[in-house]
Amino acid sequence: MSNKEKVISRTIQEAKGKYAGRLLALQGVISVGIGKDAEGKPVIVAGLDSPRPKTQKKIPKELDGFPVRIEIVGPVKAQRKLFPPDSL
Repeated sequence: MSNKEKVISRTIQEAKGKYAGRLLALQGVISVGIGKDAEGKPVIVAGLDSPRPKTQKKIPKELDGFPVRIEIVGPVKAQRKLFPPDSL
């Protein structure tokens, strides 16, 4: 990663926005968010539907200077509707 890239993405929100599409395009990546490490420092979190060693190897350890953590979050399930269709 060049210094120019670090200047372009100054905040973790910008870094997440810059790379979210690329991460979500990887097989099994179902979410990209921001979390904290054990010391309370911000990290980019890539959520996978299941353990996927090939995908996990493709996810960088760091993006624009921010650490990336991989979490196995499980499959996404549709939630039931909160309102009947005719109530809105």
